Amino acid sequence: MERIPEPELMEGPEQARAYAEADFEEVNAGFVAGFQEQFPWLGGSPFLLDLGCGPGDIPRRLARAIPGALVQAVDGAAVMIELAREAISGTEEEPRITLVQSTLQELEPPPMPFHAVVSNSLLHHLHDGADLWRTLTRVGAEGTAVYIMDLRRPDTPDAATGIVDQYAAAEPEQLRTDFYNSLLAAFTPEEVADQLRVAGLRGLAVEAVSDRHLLVAGTMES
Repeated sequence: MERIPEPELMEGPEQARAYAEADFEEVNAGFVAGFQEQFPWLGGSPFLLDLGCGPGDIPRRLARAIPGALVQAVDGAAVMIELAREAISGTEEEPRITLVQSTLQELEPPPMPFHAVVSNSLLHHLHDGADLWRTLTRVGAEGTAVYIMDLRRPDTPDAATGIVDQYAAAEPEQLRTDFYNSLLAAFTPEEVADQLRVAGLRGLAVEAVSDRHLLVAGTMES
């Protein structure tokens, strides 16, 4: 099945609110737990970057799981940054989370490289996946930990419909539609492997980790 790209930014208020109110407890908790399991040595006060932070749940979970972490959370959509601001306002984690509205292309490198870069469900939104890998080389350095989870494209539209029915049967129609479109917009593990090779990111590897997800993980090499 050929890839069908979708809009890069979720800018509609109703669409963004529906996403923010969806139940991603299990998925997001698993993401943070998987990150910690992959990189148990990331303790102390690491400088973390979350690309495509959406409504801010994962940055808050990261800051809570790693009490000394400083988290920069980036999203290109103003509505998502506002939802993230609402979510972290007044929490114990708020002082250690910096919210930044920026596209990948406009994101300025930090004064020092990030110790880790994470991203959940951003890659499939990009028209050109290379934008993400170019960003990594700009904001990371040798030894930067990378943990990127995303959807992977099924073989057929019918298979995509089956995944939506299996995992989002009780969700609002807006979320079901978004999920279906995102599956069609996702890359395959083979396509991502080619992107990593072209970008020269030898320390990173991609694998299929479920019937609908792929994971890119590793440490950056010079």
